[in-house]
Amino acid sequence: MALNKTEAVPYGREIAAPRSAADTLTSLLVADGAANHPYIACNIFASGRDAARNLADAVHYLCHLHGDYPGIIDIAWEKCTFSPATEWLDRAAASFAEERAYFTRVVVAAGPMPSTPGQAESNAAVTGQRHALEMLAKSERAGCAIGAALAIALDWRGVRKVIDAAAQRFGVPLTPPSLPSSRETLAVAAATLGTPGVERALVFGAQQLLVQHRGLWDLLEARQFARVGS
Repeated sequence: MALNKTEAVPYGREIAAPRSAADTLTSLLVADGAANHPYIACNIFASGRDAARNLADAVHYLCHLHGDYPGIIDIAWEKCTFSPATEWLDRAAASFAEERAYFTRVVVAAGPMPSTPGQAESNAAVTGQRHALEMLAKSERAGCAIGAALAIALDWRGVRKVIDAAAQRFGVPLTPPSLPSSRETLAVAAATLGTPGVERALVFGAQQLLVQHRGLWDLLEARQFARVGS
């Protein structure tokens, strides 16, 4: 039964307003975004004798995950049926092409991937992550691929700290980021209000993208420990 203006809410219970997809994405980014992962937050890439190897490791695996065309944003753009996202995806796809070219230059400058125990297992893990991302991008659930694309754009600000640190370390000129702003990106998520199916799929896609990114940072952290201990 609906609560009217004269009815009291029982003590200790609140009526929460429904959360929008934009609010949920913001919370997910705080919980699982790259910028807040311990491996990045502890500034492991900034200095020390292992910084160059850690950075080379990171950009090689980032390229393995996101360096191929078409990527998640490209696939989402090709199959988009949610009109509020069309213009954003058009811009994001063009911008990510620039990002891809930038971090590919950084990978080349970084040289070979550092020798690390368990290399075959690491390669297999990241290949599995890339496959999982491809499945998200190709999902038939309306909104799933868009959610993954939005999450890349939002999380890329944290990822960029690592790429830029590697660029500076290996002598590659910095390239200004060009992906749509967080405000523009969250506005696409907010536009799903009133379409529950798309909203749920969008949040799912974003959540799974961040899970894969977090798995990559966990792997890189484990590889760093393995190199120190070898």
